[in-house]
Order: sequence, then C-alpha cells, then structure tokens
Amino acid sequence: MSLSIFERTKLAKEELLTMEGYIEEILPDGRFAVTLDNEHKIIAYTAGKMRKFRIRSVVGDRVHVEMTPYDLTKGRIVFRERTPGQAGGPPRRRGQFKR
Repeated sequence: MSLSIFERTKLAKEELLTMEGYIEEILPDGRFAVTLDNEHKIIAYTAGKMRKFRIRSVVGDRVHVEMTPYDLTKGRIVFRERTPGQAGGPPRRRGQFKR
C-alpha cells in the first residue's frame, strides 16, 4: 500500500503572530480599526468565540490580535482585556421570579 505525497509529508500550519493594541474606530460589518503597540494600524474582526459569548468591544479597549505573516494589514481579535473600574454588566436573572 503506497501513501500519496500529501500523506507522507505533513505540512505545518503557519504560525500566527499575536500582537496587542487598542481599538481606535468601529467600522461597518463587525470590523475594527486597531492600532498596535508598535503604531501599526490594521483592520480586525471579532473571533467566533467572542461573537458566540457576546463579548462587546468599544473604542479604547485593549485587545490581543492574531495575524498571519502573509498579510500584516488584517487580523482577528481573540481577547479583550478587562479595563479597571468597568462594571461587569447587569446581574443575570436566574430562573423565574415569584410575585
């Protein structure tokens, strides 16, 4: 039984670059203008897990952005840092209230 060339050589997935920065502007279609710590400006979108758990990002938030080495002008926001003094939001309702 012979293996194909794709089965013999397993190609490594390219490494993603993780950078930190802050959100400078909110753009249409769920995109953000992010300024990285090295003053480089990129366009980033919110990662699927952040959308799933409804993590909202606003202007001024510190974020972690993943970028591919092939296109350093685009990225994906994977983490939003908590800002000190920011409330956690309204308390969650657990079950039905009795009246």
